[in-house]
Amino acid sequence: MNKRTGRLLAGPYLFWMIGFVILPLLFVFVYAFTNSDGNISLEAFRTIFTSTNAKAIGLSLELGLLTTVICLLLAYPLAMILNGIKIKSQSFIVFIFMLPMWMNFMLRILAWKQLLNKNGVLNAFLSLLGLPGIDILNTPAAVVFGMVYDFLPFMLLPIYNAMSRIRQDWIEAARDLGAGNLIILVRIIFPLTLSGVISGIVMVFVPSLTSFAISQILGGGKVLLIGNVIEQDFMQGNQWNAGSALSMILMIFVLLSMAIMNLFQHDEEGTQLW
Repeated sequence: MNKRTGRLLAGPYLFWMIGFVILPLLFVFVYAFTNSDGNISLEAFRTIFTSTNAKAIGLSLELGLLTTVICLLLAYPLAMILNGIKIKSQSFIVFIFMLPMWMNFMLRILAWKQLLNKNGVLNAFLSLLGLPGIDILNTPAAVVFGMVYDFLPFMLLPIYNAMSRIRQDWIEAARDLGAGNLIILVRIIFPLTLSGVISGIVMVFVPSLTSFAISQILGGGKVLLIGNVIEQDFMQGNQWNAGSALSMILMIFVLLSMAIMNLFQHDEEGTQLW
């Protein structure tokens, strides 16, 4: 393949990058550092320190971290179980967990809204069992539940992929040397799956931090995250400058998360059995 052919093939991708990535980011940057009159100003960034926006940023970080921790606590033992199942095709089990992801995102969240409703299926089932109903819809708990449900596969897959690469003879050698299950987990399995854990953390934390559809549907507009504030600034309040400034802050959080991931992955390249 000569250089001219390579340029022709790269043309559509370059056009896509410029039109749908670089230009939108440039517009956000311009609006963030200008005021409503089009003059250069930091006025939009002052809106970040209002009580509503500061509370939304803090709640987004809190729920994002909580979602990430819950996903990690659920995904790691689940990945160990899947890796330990002795069947011919382990990928089929992973396919079962990924199958719900093929359904439209909004439909899945709307379905959970009906399930968690006060008069929904879940409370009807609890009533049949003689148990008291639960009313978590329109609360932060419902938002966390929805994000855990939606983002759990993003934590599971990288951990499972890292775990499936661990050679069984390393585990057997450790057992021959007298290592118990806890020692094997802490000193062999976890260090060798650290890259998958870090990738999963970033892949869950970033979308949970920037999410607004889940909080809008399951939170009923009562759980205001930073994504909801940005959506309202652009779509309802016609405050593009304030929305762009908040978007810039959100991008900083995302870039910091990616930088931390790259730092840990760089250090983890030299990880060996302890």
